[in-house]
Amino acid sequence: MSLAQISKMFAQGVVDAQAVSEQDAMAAAAEAGLAAFVVDCDRARSRSAVLRAVVKALDYPEFFGGNLDALYDCLSDTLIDQKTGLFLWFRHLHSGDPALAEDAQAIQAVCDDVVEFGQNNERVFVYAIQHAGAHPAAEPGVDPTPYSGRDGA
Repeated sequence: MSLAQISKMFAQGVVDAQAVSEQDAMAAAAEAGLAAFVVDCDRARSRSAVLRAVVKALDYPEFFGGNLDALYDCLSDTLIDQKTGLFLWFRHLHSGDPALAEDAQAIQAVCDDVVEFGQNNERVFVYAIQHAGAHPAAEPGVDPTPYSGRDGA
């Protein structure tokens, strides 16, 4: 997909992560002058873990409230701080997990609200959610990978 086609998606506030690669979307965001961040949700198994991934990606202060209202505030504040706008790529949001299915929809609704907030405040907010299925089931006798990604050793 060309950068011009991706830019058309930017006008709507949502990029189809199934049609566009992360690399191409980030390049289009840079060309549009948007601050671009990747929110790595691969290990997130709960709403609070997804919200922590957002906070980590945006380097938002630690006093983040940890609920959907706080997510809206975080994204809105970060958007206003940008010269042109903000692009978020949610990498591997496991919306196929029963624990995250409803929350993934709620997070998308918050992002839609921030798109509207940006339009009302002369800023551009664009997001893409790369949906993933459920996390693999735990294997008996094998410790899960810590959220930090480091080995236990």
